Amino acid sequence: MSLSILFKYNQNLLRHSLLHIPKTPSPSFSSSSSSPLTRVRVKSSLVTKAFSSSSEMVKAIRVHELGGPQVLKWEDVEIGEPKEGEVRVRNKAIGVNFIDVYFRKGVYNAPSFPFTPGMEAVGIVTAVGAGPTGIQVGDLVGYAGQPMGSYAEEQILPANRVVPIPSSIEPTVAASILLKGMTAQVLLRSCFKVEPGHTVLVHAAAGGVGSLLCQWANALGATVIGTVSNEEKAAQAKEDGCHHVILYKEEDFVTRVNEITSGDGVEVVYDSVGKDTFEGSLACLKRRGYMVTFGQSSGTPDPVPLSSLSAKSVYLTRPTLFQYVVTRDELLKSAGEVFANVVSGVLKVRVNHTYPLSEAAKAHEDLENRKTSGSVVLIP
Repeated sequence: MSLSILFKYNQNLLRHSLLHIPKTPSPSFSSSSSSPLTRVRVKSSLVTKAFSSSSEMVKAIRVHELGGPQVLKWEDVEIGEPKEGEVRVRNKAIGVNFIDVYFRKGVYNAPSFPFTPGMEAVGIVTAVGAGPTGIQVGDLVGYAGQPMGSYAEEQILPANRVVPIPSSIEPTVAASILLKGMTAQVLLRSCFKVEPGHTVLVHAAAGGVGSLLCQWANALGATVIGTVSNEEKAAQAKEDGCHHVILYKEEDFVTRVNEITSGDGVEVVYDSVGKDTFEGSLACLKRRGYMVTFGQSSGTPDPVPLSSLSAKSVYLTRPTLFQYVVTRDELLKSAGEVFANVVSGVLKVRVNHTYPLSEAAKAHEDLENRKTSGSVVLIP
């Protein structure tokens, strides 16, 4: 399969909005067997009956105060039954992302305290609330984004926020790529549309999103320059399609990019590092280039005078994935394109690190200390 794979979505599926489930009956969640979004139903003795009114205790990670990884506590929480338009999911694999660190530290504000972090998971539907949802007990589904709270054995989710997981993709893989993959899809196809002949700069090229950006941009015909911290990550970045890899601790990436591009600069920079790379990233852009900043692992960049953008008439954007998957159509389109590229082999997912859910603090510590590469997954 090639990058031109397009999905024939079930049109009835696309009627659901991310913000509202119609009160008129909606058909089945399933799609044709050829679609990467084919529903998987899991037969399991663990599956509970729908519409049960009982509540029970499950284990989850809870944050009572902002701080380092040590504030992630393994606790009992009560979980009830889904209300109208909701489903209850027993998680099988939970994705770890830097946005979880940002909420834990207070870079982003959590909706309340205490809270359960986590924005991505894959699991089995164990109960379905009243009303039409198109989802059945036993379906294997995933979600990425809001509501926060995936660091839990089970959770309640809005039915219109979950997507069916293709039968050809393992839950651990799906949980590691849904949020990162949709982020990559938005960055490469919406924020700036990468085309053959473009030159792109990807910071943290061996990271979860960076790895996918390098593979996908290469497949789109771009020349890919990646920055990494060590030789091991450099080897991975090359394997992922980087034509040029810069060890930023050993050489100045701005000077090196100018050498690679013969002084022309790059069409677009994808920067998830933030403070340490921001000014240099702007310097790497060619005339009318795009600066796409989507993270700040090194801290928040200093304020930018508008006059600093005028020298080369560059564009600066700070996208958020959730603004690009507001509608049900947008969500399914983005997830579908990610899954298609996984199935076709364009995107190779490395689940290099798995931790028990109870050891989420260790996962965060390793992630922040740059001891990880590829994807990190928690297993309940």
